[in-house]
Amino acid sequence: MSKSALRKAVLQERMALSSAEVTENSKLIINKVMAMKEYCQAKTVMMYLDFRNEVRTGTLVSRSMDDGKRVVVPATEKKDSVLIPSLIVDYPGDLQPGNWGILEPKPHCLRPVEPGDIDLVFVPGVAFDLRGNRLGYGGGYYDRFLAKLSSRSVFIALAFEIQVRRYVYPAVHDIAMHYLVTEKRLIKILPREK
Repeated sequence: MSKSALRKAVLQERMALSSAEVTENSKLIINKVMAMKEYCQAKTVMMYLDFRNEVRTGTLVSRSMDDGKRVVVPATEKKDSVLIPSLIVDYPGDLQPGNWGILEPKPHCLRPVEPGDIDLVFVPGVAFDLRGNRLGYGGGYYDRFLAKLSSRSVFIALAFEIQVRRYVYPAVHDIAMHYLVTEKRLIKILPREK
């Protein structure tokens, strides 16, 4: 199977999940995350805003804000193909549909945050493997962004079990995750030997 065929197959499977399955499995995943030491200790967390049957992050956004964490969400700048991390102070009031229909900060609510200040990033993706490799949507936005973060930043992939595959065609520039959390498992990715 090619990279594009894998992307298409996994997206079809994910879109076939019922709303009840997505809700229930997202709840299991978020509960695991909120018990993680890395989450509890993080002061500034960046989250994707879910789209098209991704693991739902709304509860995590709300709970993180209630817990006094600085919550950052991505704004996309299509011209330069970059993500701009932006602090939100009113959820969901700061947001509106942006590129591809994904919620993003409204222009007057854009509050850029230094990438080096982010402790934890919840990363979306199409598919993941057990070595922490990620198959994204094809734009390279997250790989370019994650490369700018501090070496102490932790990357957590949130995914349903159907998104975990044996091989996801990693490229040299792809950034590996530190953890993979599904409704059934919390997997710590062992560091790779150089």
